[in-house]
Amino acid sequence: MSPRTVRSKVEWNRLERAIPLCEACPRLRRHCAQVAREKRRAFRDQEYWGRPVPNFGDARARLLVIGLAPAAHGANRTGRMFTGDRSGEWLYRALHRAGFASQAEATGRGDGLALRDCAITAVCHCAPPDNRPTPIEIRACEPWLESTVEALPARVWVALGGLAWRAAAALAARRGWRSGPLPRFSHGSQVSMAGGRWLLGCYHPSQQNTFTGRLTEPMLDAVLSAARGLL
Repeated sequence: MSPRTVRSKVEWNRLERAIPLCEACPRLRRHCAQVAREKRRAFRDQEYWGRPVPNFGDARARLLVIGLAPAAHGANRTGRMFTGDRSGEWLYRALHRAGFASQAEATGRGDGLALRDCAITAVCHCAPPDNRPTPIEIRACEPWLESTVEALPARVWVALGGLAWRAAAALAARRGWRSGPLPRFSHGSQVSMAGGRWLLGCYHPSQQNTFTGRLTEPMLDAVLSAARGLL
């Protein structure tokens, strides 16, 4: 195991422990805790995570998927990114088809799912009311995204939605990996960055997009196939 791999694993494990302890955003912490107490009727017998949700995946990942935030009764319940809701069902099926996930199903942290050469993070690690974090809350979570990028050897980023696209672009600009104006977010966009890095755009697999047909499974597959090709 190379020194770089060891450092990556150590930092990845540190983030795994540190993110759930974050108290930077009182509004989000109150909301997550309230949802965990009140629960949804379908999950009333389950213990909710109710805390900031850590990253999930391979500490040696070359592909980084960036989402918006945990769902109140999804990852805020299960404690794992994109696990326990319809968005996650779509994403993990696609990751499995692309060879990045060991299985297509994601139900909870003990379900045996593992990611291969892929990691998942989010712009915000707490579930926000109405799925809308404030600009201040997004900025408060920026250090976690910075640390995640620092820990991983990821060279291809897939941004799920416009907010994730803007957050990734801002990070790339701060690090000097991208100069000049970034194209506006669109599904299937590909932007080259310094050091052989790439930023890809993909519609978020939210029910609003999947139920209306704005995002189809072949469209999601195409983005992950492009990511695989760039790797």
